[in-house]
Amino acid sequence: MKRWLILLATSLVTWPLFAATNRVALIEIKGAIGPATANYIARALDVAAAQGATALVLQLDTPGGLLNSTEEIVQSFYKSSVPVVVYVAPSGANATSAGTFITMAAHIAAMAPNTSIGAAHPVTIGGTSGGDDKKDNVMKEKMENSASSYIEAIADKRGRNAEWAKAAVRQSASITSEQALKTNVIDLIAVDLQDLLKKIDGREVDGRTLRTGGAEVVPIKMSTRERVFQVLWRPEIMFVLMLIAMYGIIGELSNPGAILPGVAGAIALVLLLYMSAVLPMNLAGLALVLLALALFAVDIFAPTHGVLTAGGVIAFFLGSLMLFDKGPFRLSLAMIIPATVVTALFFVFVVGAGLRAQKLPVKVGPEAMIGRATTAITPVDAQGGKVFVEGEYWNAVSDGPIAANQTVEIVGVQGLTLKVKPKTA
Repeated sequence: MKRWLILLATSLVTWPLFAATNRVALIEIKGAIGPATANYIARALDVAAAQGATALVLQLDTPGGLLNSTEEIVQSFYKSSVPVVVYVAPSGANATSAGTFITMAAHIAAMAPNTSIGAAHPVTIGGTSGGDDKKDNVMKEKMENSASSYIEAIADKRGRNAEWAKAAVRQSASITSEQALKTNVIDLIAVDLQDLLKKIDGREVDGRTLRTGGAEVVPIKMSTRERVFQVLWRPEIMFVLMLIAMYGIIGELSNPGAILPGVAGAIALVLLLYMSAVLPMNLAGLALVLLALALFAVDIFAPTHGVLTAGGVIAFFLGSLMLFDKGPFRLSLAMIIPATVVTALFFVFVVGAGLRAQKLPVKVGPEAMIGRATTAITPVDAQGGKVFVEGEYWNAVSDGPIAANQTVEIVGVQGLTLKVKPKTA
């Protein structure tokens, strides 16, 4: 009996340790690949290792992303002590562009039925060489050769179809999950997560046997910081930040003293500059947007009968189309058209009214009385007299004699004394 009690106590102590190894960590990546994604995956690998997970499953559905972030993710896979299983799912999902690199870099690559992979041709994000087609073609060729060599090295390391991988880069080849399995691009097709865990159970990865059958699935969620940057790092958000910065700063300049528009514009501008270091804006598109702002501003004062405003609308619309025009980073017309209309109205009414108001005569304070007509209460001469203005009696002086009850015009203000002259018809 004593021996059975010892065995029972030992099993109760050691069972959590064995159970902890029968655990699979899970993360989901949906949308464009960027710095926040790379940070999330690297952190998830560390958490999975600390938890003693037998593997990390990365469920993927992406239209692509930045090559720099993709390279960081691939390096994280290579350094990971936890086997990485990339699972392109659910049905209808895609591993396009950057997703192709990530899938092929995994220890185990799997896809759900009716999914696709490929179209990994690199694209240029940001400005060009200023219209020099020869230089642009050379740059594109360099990027293509670099990406082709990179994905070939990934495929060779994981024992996958390197020829197709190069075709995905050079020819934007894309195939279904069924074709990918036949051509050794992926390792298996799984209907769902449980089917995936069942099929990879017992597989050996880098000398480590996976125990995933009936394993506990532990999701690893994005941190608040990662979620915030994942939201900010989008062309739509950057476009909105650009509009806020533009409206706020220009609104403050045209209506000095409002304060809030200027503060909001400055904050938006700082965020925009920070995010543009990650996702550069097309220089030609940005130039057109700035040209549009100049045309709007000039048309407020120039008698062009709206011609410059019409040109500004066209320039703003085309510039917005070009700001983010590569790969998965595009602005929809549903955002561009309202933004163009609102910007034109903002300049015509808000900025125009503010600038015109600054040129109006002063309407408050002593200076506002200059030019006004009133009546002398007492005789007024160089020694002084009294006039009645805005419900108050004022001291008044004049270069010439003015009789009482004579209409006078205020021509100056000297402290609390008004300088007047006879009012002429």
